[in-house]
Amino acid sequence: MLLGTRAERDAARPLSRRRLLLDAAGGLGSLVLATLLRRDGFAAAPPDDPVRPWRSIAPRAKNVIYLFMSGGTSQVDLFDPKPVLNARDGEPCPDAFFEREKLAFIKERPQLLGSPYAFARSGKCGREISELMPELRTVVDDITMIKSMQTGHFNHTQAQLLALTGSTRYGRPSAGAWISYGLGNESDNLPTFVVMNSGGLPALGGGGWGPGFLPSVHQGVVFRSSGDPVLFLTDPQGTPRELRAKTIDCINELNRFQLDETDDPEVETRMKQYEMAFRMQAAVPEAVDISSEPESIHRLYGTSFRQESFANNCLLARRLVERGVRFVQLFDSDWDHHLAIFDLMPFKCRQVDRAAAALVTDLKQRGLLDETLVVFGTEFGRTPMAQVTEGTRPGRDHDLSTFTIWLAGGGVKAGFEYGKSDEIGYAAIENPVHVHDLNATMLHLLGVDHKRLTVRFQGRDFRLTDVHGEIVHDIIA
Repeated sequence: MLLGTRAERDAARPLSRRRLLLDAAGGLGSLVLATLLRRDGFAAAPPDDPVRPWRSIAPRAKNVIYLFMSGGTSQVDLFDPKPVLNARDGEPCPDAFFEREKLAFIKERPQLLGSPYAFARSGKCGREISELMPELRTVVDDITMIKSMQTGHFNHTQAQLLALTGSTRYGRPSAGAWISYGLGNESDNLPTFVVMNSGGLPALGGGGWGPGFLPSVHQGVVFRSSGDPVLFLTDPQGTPRELRAKTIDCINELNRFQLDETDDPEVETRMKQYEMAFRMQAAVPEAVDISSEPESIHRLYGTSFRQESFANNCLLARRLVERGVRFVQLFDSDWDHHLAIFDLMPFKCRQVDRAAAALVTDLKQRGLLDETLVVFGTEFGRTPMAQVTEGTRPGRDHDLSTFTIWLAGGGVKAGFEYGKSDEIGYAAIENPVHVHDLNATMLHLLGVDHKRLTVRFQGRDFRLTDVHGEIVHDIIA
């Protein structure tokens, strides 16, 4: 007869085969469950977790779709009507405005340039939206508009770098790379961070989705609009999938030897990338096949098959976040309207207005908007003064003192407006929001403390918001 406590009796009892399998299965199942829960954000690290101390906030959003209008959208023509500016159209710019700061191209005292577009109050919230954005009017009750955005540079490349990496210099991790590093992947078969372009590359090039000094596994993966969505996605002709799998196993076996020798994290990254690429070969074709969507969805977005378009990319973005891609960044270029702005801007608005509004509508009807933060942003605004070049119609110069963006879903207020610019729309005068503040708020909504998400590099700690950034709590629901 066994004596002692139950634990002592269990320890003394011979271990049966059935008991061994039961205990092992339960233990492995617990490990797998804990891994999945942590990956999906249900087991957020406590504040004193030495591995991920930045995961100390309850997340409001799981994913981000960042719509970046490369070139600088004109706030006074789209989102921020200025009756005083229109009334003073053609008058010399007051010294108080022109002498405040340097402009990119205007060197002599310019004339004020009113907007020819009609604005209308829309939705239950009564936000005023330009006639150039009629579809946005239909979702205005779902968005927060910030009319007092500011940046610190009036050159495109530096301003885009500042908005998307927190620095005006190349070499820093992009916002998507930081989020990939800080939160990890939700999908086993797709990248954490996907990038798509329409209208050409942005001024900063690949710096907008680079990993900087983070492991290269966190860089954005560029999806193309024609041909294979990812380069070399298709196996060479005559190469069966089984052979490709064996090839990757052999390559990674060599990588493991190198990892044991060097302990180089980039070797481990390379191994993970090989394995992810193999899994993507099966997952990506299905994920990007927008032809499987019903006709009603194509009408909603205004998609065009077999050609590059912002509408196609918006629909793809929805499909990707559905499948666990955490950060999707869409760039749309050609918003740099120094010349003939009233000829060029309506064309650009027609390209993006319908699709951007459709994205909000589609996410909402699928129950995804609450957990997906949509950001419609740019690097800076355009001046209310005219930039005139001989022989052309007037345009607008770069304005770093104020511009307008909007956000939807992901924990932000609906039908809300924040901040204010002056009477002609040149500078923020109420509740200014710097691009560092936007990034801090975006991380906060994802459950990340922007001050604690740091990486030591070259002797100092770096973060997306550098040494700046304040959370804009007033826009959070």
